[in-house]
Amino acid sequence: MNGSEVGSTQAATSLPDAGGQASLLVDGAGVVVRWSRAAEELLGRPARWGVGRPVTELFAEAPTGGLGAADTVLRHRDGHAVGCRMRVCAERDPLFGACWRMDLWPAGSEAVPAVDRALLEALFTRSPIGLFVLDPQLRLTRYNAAAQGMQGTRVTEGIGLRPTEAWPDFSSEMAERVMAEVLKTGEPAIAFEKRGRPPGDPEHEHVYSASVFRLQDPDGCVIGLADTVVDVSDRHRAQERLALVAEAGSRIGTTLDVLRTAQELTEVAVPRLADSVSVDLLEPVLAGQELPQGPGETGWALQRAACRSTRTDAAPGVYAVGEPSGYPDSAAAMRVLAERSPCLVRTVDEDSAWIHDDMVRGRRMLEERIHSLMMVPLVAHESVLGLVAFYRRSARGPFEDEDLTLAQDLAGRTAVALDNGRRFVRERNAVLSLQRGMLPQDPPAPHSVRTAHHVVHSGAGGDWADVIALPGARVGLVTGSAPGRGMRTAATMGRLRTALHILAALDLAPDEVMARLDDVVHQMDAESGDPETDSPAAGATCLYLVYNPVTSRCVMTTAGRPGLAVALPDGTVTFPDLPTGSPLGRSGPAFSKFELTVPDQTRLVLYTAGLLQAFGADGGHAEVTRMLTGSRQPPQDLCLSLAETLIPVDPPQDAAVLVACTRALDPTHVATWSLPSVPAAVATARALAAGQLSAWALEDEAFATELIVSELVTNAIRYAEPPVRLRLIHDRTLTCEVSDSSSAAPHLRHARTTDEGGRGLLLVSQFAQRWGTRYEDRGKTIWAEQQLTPAA
Repeated sequence: MNGSEVGSTQAATSLPDAGGQASLLVDGAGVVVRWSRAAEELLGRPARWGVGRPVTELFAEAPTGGLGAADTVLRHRDGHAVGCRMRVCAERDPLFGACWRMDLWPAGSEAVPAVDRALLEALFTRSPIGLFVLDPQLRLTRYNAAAQGMQGTRVTEGIGLRPTEAWPDFSSEMAERVMAEVLKTGEPAIAFEKRGRPPGDPEHEHVYSASVFRLQDPDGCVIGLADTVVDVSDRHRAQERLALVAEAGSRIGTTLDVLRTAQELTEVAVPRLADSVSVDLLEPVLAGQELPQGPGETGWALQRAACRSTRTDAAPGVYAVGEPSGYPDSAAAMRVLAERSPCLVRTVDEDSAWIHDDMVRGRRMLEERIHSLMMVPLVAHESVLGLVAFYRRSARGPFEDEDLTLAQDLAGRTAVALDNGRRFVRERNAVLSLQRGMLPQDPPAPHSVRTAHHVVHSGAGGDWADVIALPGARVGLVTGSAPGRGMRTAATMGRLRTALHILAALDLAPDEVMARLDDVVHQMDAESGDPETDSPAAGATCLYLVYNPVTSRCVMTTAGRPGLAVALPDGTVTFPDLPTGSPLGRSGPAFSKFELTVPDQTRLVLYTAGLLQAFGADGGHAEVTRMLTGSRQPPQDLCLSLAETLIPVDPPQDAAVLVACTRALDPTHVATWSLPSVPAAVATARALAAGQLSAWALEDEAFATELIVSELVTNAIRYAEPPVRLRLIHDRTLTCEVSDSSSAAPHLRHARTTDEGGRGLLLVSQFAQRWGTRYEDRGKTIWAEQQLTPAA
């Protein structure tokens, strides 16, 4: 025996006996390389005899009588035949490499039922479930036919290796942790997932459901593990598609913003369906216009609405959001739009029409190595809204028909949400157009206040702010809000604003104006014809404030709870506790007025509830106070600052804010006289007026003014009650006021040619720009206003 045989013999004696099991180790050439002690006892031959011999020398012909359930017949040293049951499994030996282990036991030592043998044979030859057998060191020792090709390498190449060595890309680290825990605790691990790309289908990732349990011999010793594996890729992909559809239902279309909806589609689809997605919408969709029935003269006008990619080192798309993203007329994508039919391109190569027909996108696809794409039109109510492109460049394989079905479902959901958003934009644009048309474009600029107002349009259409020039240099300031949203609300706002202008022109007191405006709302309610439904104006709020620069007093009345902040010149900011009236059209106590004296250069901030919609009442007041305290901004800048700071982006409610900086009238521009209630006082009044006009350098207005004064004073002395007071106010207009203690109102008469009187007010109306009556708490004031000539 040479040295190598001696070494082999010594190595063979080290082959362990697993539970007294007789075992031989045979190399790839069929030569015995190891021999256990139990094998020596079974065959009566020492290891040094068997090692180095071909394994075929151990077999003998079966005797005539047969040996029962023996798998094979071996020859004993004394010459008799030994019937044995035999189990063969692959094993990697540290010295001899890949070998075959033959475990032997006498045929008569156990009785294996036929069903058990059939079961074992079926598990390893015909079972559709993959079966791997591993030893306690987690080395693969045996497998069945179904397991062949399931993992990342062929099973025969993994014999004797651990999972992390044989299949590193098949969730092997996780699998080994699970197997080690099963060996330790004896508790089976049921249905955990392993992922990988098998040799038979390298283009697709497969998902396997694996279960591991421990193998023990009759004495309870652990002899290995069994790992059963089932390919559940189809079921897993179906579950993923269903989960994605369910997620899309809750994530796509959460708002009426078409750009946000398009972005939500890309967020859902990337990376679970595609590696890159772009959404291009027709321009009418973004503008809220009617959809075209076909391409225009310049083709389909598309604009990039959203794009997303798993790539982080470059822009997600060849076009940025907001840029025109049309396709050439000859591009295949145009057929998708024209035919409203999706297109699946499983393989995209350099010669593909999708590359050559659109060179801009084609270069990007080549750069990113796009290998598969889907084009799906966005169609809602039989109208095309745009196009969605899905791209794949990763190694997970091309798109399949199931992916196209899923993409169509996502696109269909998105199209409905986009069309809802388009309709909302169209409605909102119509409301804004109506609302802007009903709001003042060039409000009056009275000398007594410097004003600025700002209305934030959310699409509700109900908020407004107004400045109304009143006689006697007074000015009316208004903020209001009609409830609801939409065209009807905007129209209601216009009706309320018009009614308030008419009532203010009658020079009624603020509480009287509000009471009559409330009557208008009740009338609108009666006109609606449905006693169970309130009119669209019911619940409207309004603040009407009249500032008199002669007395520096503000008189105001509220319906509902509009806001008023008063910033005094010393920096003090207050929120007057106004007597809150009921909203218009609601039952409640009578409207009352509130009076407030303000110094010159006081800033009055009137606002609707929408200005503080992002705050509570206290928090909003604190923020307004902070902005007004110490501010020296002009009204226009302050108005914009309040709106930009307090109102959130894309607000749910409209908001209106009006800033007015008061300017008291110079006392030298006001002249007041008390007159005796005698006919001679008429001549005195004319003389006083003429002298005052001379002092103001308004001699050109003397004739008309003297005539107006004469007629109004005459009426007061003749028909009213004393005391009689005459006042001239020189502002941008010249106002003549005659006050008395009578509440009887004069009216304009059209005298006949034979009448000796009755022409006084007719003459006043001819020489004055406008005239009217204002009722006070005691008595009334008849006023007439003249427009001054430019020279004046």
